[in-house]
Amino acid sequence: MATPPRLAFLASRTDEAQATRQSYASRYGNATPEECDVIVALGGDGFMLQTLHRYMSLDKPVYGMKSGTLGFLMNHHRPDDLLERIHRAQPAILKPLEMLAVSDAGTTVHALGFNEVSLLRQTKQVAKIRVFLNGRIRLDELVCDGVLVSTPAGSTAYNLSAHGPILPMNSATLALTPISPFRPRRWRGAILLADTEVRFEILDHYKRPVSATADSTEVRDVVEVTIRESADRTVTLLYDPEHNLEERIISEQFAS
Repeated sequence: MATPPRLAFLASRTDEAQATRQSYASRYGNATPEECDVIVALGGDGFMLQTLHRYMSLDKPVYGMKSGTLGFLMNHHRPDDLLERIHRAQPAILKPLEMLAVSDAGTTVHALGFNEVSLLRQTKQVAKIRVFLNGRIRLDELVCDGVLVSTPAGSTAYNLSAHGPILPMNSATLALTPISPFRPRRWRGAILLADTEVRFEILDHYKRPVSATADSTEVRDVVEVTIRESADRTVTLLYDPEHNLEERIISEQFAS
């Protein structure tokens, strides 16, 4: 019989997630993230993103179970057969977006976004943004509340709420989606190849300040933001085969 994997149980701060963590740790043991074979994340999508950011450098697969309000990135919570489920789980490889944001104070911030990188106006004034793809101007002036670049894994989150397209997991594409666009009036975004470099230049940034956010990292008063898919950073999520991430994304396209 194969040696069972060493598991590290991590949980969000809710009482439900903490109680579940204690129950699983008592039953299966609880290794540290550094010593484990698989990280088990208990919570919602927000906690999953926190886990990915914090432990990405360990290169350990993450098996998530829903114990929160939103759990698109998580497996269903069932108390039994955890080891068998992990043994049967299928991997999904995620590549984050790399954000390079320059503020009007001259500071430069690097951050990663597994779901999306979004730009939003900070005041009642609409934003005016120039859009470059691979160094070429594609929109000289986008007048909007904001704009975002989404990965396939994040395309059913904020991107979908902003009326962006749902992207298949293995499509090697990104979604470029405006948020409440005013001009050009008929432009609703674009689907880009994953190796496209997207650069946003903020026009009239003193009068129309804009913030940039990569997952939970926010930079205020940006003047320029460059986004590209990471070439060398990945994380591995594990999913039950009957409800894997690819199937969930396909199902979202037929949801009523």
